[in-house]
Amino acid sequence: MNIQFKKGVLELCVLTLLQNDDRYGYELVSRISQNIEISEGTIYPLLRRLQKDGNVTTYLRESNEGPPRKYYKLTESGKKMCSELTDEWFGFVKKVNIILGRSK
Repeated sequence: MNIQFKKGVLELCVLTLLQNDDRYGYELVSRISQNIEISEGTIYPLLRRLQKDGNVTTYLRESNEGPPRKYYKLTESGKKMCSELTDEWFGFVKKVNIILGRSK
C-alpha cells in the first residue's frame, strides 16, 4: 500500500481502536497490522502527537508478562476528533468512488 495512504488513515485507525478500549502501543500495532502493514516506529510518534494535542491520555497498568505497560485512553477531545475524521473519511471515499466509477 502507498505510504501516503497509510499516513493519512493511521490516525483514524488508532482513534477508532481507542474508542472501544484503552490499548498499549504494541497492541495497536498488532491490531492494525492485521489489515495494514505498519511498523512500531510508525505508531509511537503518532501516539505522542495525539497525547501532546490532548486527544489521548496515558496511564501505566501492571502486566503479567513483564514491566508495566503504557496504555492510551481517548479523551473527550479525541472522541470528537475521531467522529469528525470518520465523517470526513466516508465523505472522501464516496467522492473517490464516484471518480473511479464505482458508485452511482
